[in-house]
Amino acid sequence: MSTPFDRAPSAIASSQLSFDSLGTPLHEVTFVIVDLETTGTTAGKSEITEIGAVKMCGGEVLGEFQSLVKPEESVISPFVARLTGITHAMVDDAPSIRSVLPSFLEFSVGAVLVAHNAPFDIGFLRSACEKLDYHWPQPTVLDTVTLSRRVVSRDEVRNHKLSTLAAHFGTEVSPDHRALSDAKATGELLHRLLERFGGYGITTLEELATVRQAGWAKRQAKSHLAKGVPAEPGVYMFLDGTRRVLYIGKSGNMARRVRSYFNASENRGRMAEMITAAQEVSCLPCAHALEAEVREIRLIGELAPPYNRRSKNPERNSWIVLSDEAYPRLSVVRSNTALEKSPATPMGPFRSRKTAQAVKELLDTLYPVKRCTAKITSADLGSHRPCVSSQVGQCGGPCAGVTDRQEYLDDISDLFAVMDGDYSTLRDLCTQRMSRLATEARYETAAEVRDAMRSELANAARAESVCALRDIPEILAYAQGPEGGFDLAVIRYGKLAAAAHSRGSRGIDEAFVAIRATAEWVPAPGKLPAASDSLAEETRLLSQWLQSATLTSMRGAWSLPRTGANFHAQESGTIRLGDPV
Repeated sequence: MSTPFDRAPSAIASSQLSFDSLGTPLHEVTFVIVDLETTGTTAGKSEITEIGAVKMCGGEVLGEFQSLVKPEESVISPFVARLTGITHAMVDDAPSIRSVLPSFLEFSVGAVLVAHNAPFDIGFLRSACEKLDYHWPQPTVLDTVTLSRRVVSRDEVRNHKLSTLAAHFGTEVSPDHRALSDAKATGELLHRLLERFGGYGITTLEELATVRQAGWAKRQAKSHLAKGVPAEPGVYMFLDGTRRVLYIGKSGNMARRVRSYFNASENRGRMAEMITAAQEVSCLPCAHALEAEVREIRLIGELAPPYNRRSKNPERNSWIVLSDEAYPRLSVVRSNTALEKSPATPMGPFRSRKTAQAVKELLDTLYPVKRCTAKITSADLGSHRPCVSSQVGQCGGPCAGVTDRQEYLDDISDLFAVMDGDYSTLRDLCTQRMSRLATEARYETAAEVRDAMRSELANAARAESVCALRDIPEILAYAQGPEGGFDLAVIRYGKLAAAAHSRGSRGIDEAFVAIRATAEWVPAPGKLPAASDSLAEETRLLSQWLQSATLTSMRGAWSLPRTGANFHAQESGTIRLGDPV
């Protein structure tokens, strides 16, 4: 009798083992790798539309199982149909889950079930059994997501999705959101992972259950590193034997936070690996939690420690710019050079290129801006033929040869205004387009317009708040601390110049006099922040803190434009007044 594996969060459940199951070699275990396609993400409410499974033992395929399933109550949404390729027409003649499920249970009897993100697939199968009053056999379950997190580090892959891991290991079958293909890819992934576990001396089914405990034991052996860490706000840094910074964190109580890395509550694979390499903890005490957060941001940007995710590829922020040519067009860029050459203020930064691309496509649709990439000048304007988009009336570009440069720039003057911070026309045009699409029953396209508008307004509101705060020479403010007293801050041009903590309200004025005299000198910032500007993150943090703080003095005017992104984001319901931006 084998050991039941847990569904979450570990790959294997821990329960008492019988003598028959001790030391079962992995090459003797029969695995059934299963994948489901469903109408949604919630077991019990959504239904299964396809089951695919592969039975394997010792690396050999013993059999395959595949069947479409006709939902009895749920509807396959257009999004799911696009994702999986499964439509209502495909499942109309398919058997119901009442017929398919017993066949699958018979196919998998006595085997260890394997799935990528097993809580999802096993949850649907178990829910279907409960609904149909079928016996759920309580099989042993392996989750390849959790297994991969134990032996595949973030330095190798950016995430642990099936497609990412399949590409990383070069599986013969590529996952394509169809059940059998994904099950085959998961089966190949499982054996690649078991090979890695074999390198650590783990060769039996039961030994997999000890991987986490072994990692915890290694962390406990390093618990002496937490000795001497002060119980006060600050930034802590884990260093290796060469004093290279491995990881940077912040806390309102550094002693309590650092101790937590050495107990069972810390189960992140990255942190276990980092603790194994760490030889020292260095601390930087701060006046309060706000200063600790600011210094953490600065140190991560400066030192780029390998185990901090925020230090990975900061240049990946994307921007929307107008190209530097006679007849400019919109493009998504990451280069500082392209930002500097843009004839209008760049829009951004966007945290993902996908979001930036969706906003660009919306702007292309709303404004008569050139779409084609052909280089056109006033001299050779007449020699160009209309591009495809121009021929179908979706491009206001000059390649048709019917407009000169100044006329073109006048036509896209509203786009220049949006990029310079006036979002009035953007919101009006989006509203008109959504109404027209809804009238035509094109609700999905209308939703895409709405989502792109909200993404741009929310993103621009953050940037607008950053710019507004960076224009102020000095702000003195304080807020009540989380454990009593008052946290004081001197903010100059959107940067924390000095910080202090006062135990009572009577000493605030004297404390401000002292820290202002020794506060950091901050130069006025340039007009255009760099794509990897860590100061923007610091300024956003300070802007959020100031919303609940009390201002005692300010040099300069702090205001947001009446036609700007914050106003229109609040009016459209994208953000609410007082929400952090």
